Amino acid sequence: MTEKIIHEGRNVKRIREILGIKQDALALELGLSQQAVSALEQKEALDKEMIEKIAKVLKVTPDVIKSFNEENTINIFSNTYHDNSSILGTYNFNPLEKYVEALEENKKLYERLLQTEREKIALLEKMIDKK
Repeated sequence: MTEKIIHEGRNVKRIREILGIKQDALALELGLSQQAVSALEQKEALDKEMIEKIAKVLKVTPDVIKSFNEENTINIFSNTYHDNSSILGTYNFNPLEKYVEALEENKKLYERLLQTEREKIALLEKMIDKK
């Protein structure tokens, strides 16, 4: 039985892609250039400190980067999507849900603003009627 070689750089790339994070965004968070991140993703082995920095930015544990397996990850996502104990449990929100929440919040803010304006108009009308 041959032992499968772990390519940590490629693991970073796949995790980044799964999370929908662009190379330049990761680079910005790490204080590196996009080219430097590209070079990191080509390396088979990364130093421990870099793995820890990348893991923190991607909101995964360093072990996820060290032992990433695409098949296992697909199984984890399909079996534990709502389970916070999954291997990527720290990244557990649905972007579409966040967008809908933001829309709802904007709607509530608009309604409060509209109500305030109505109250202001009513107050002004009362002031005009008194004169």
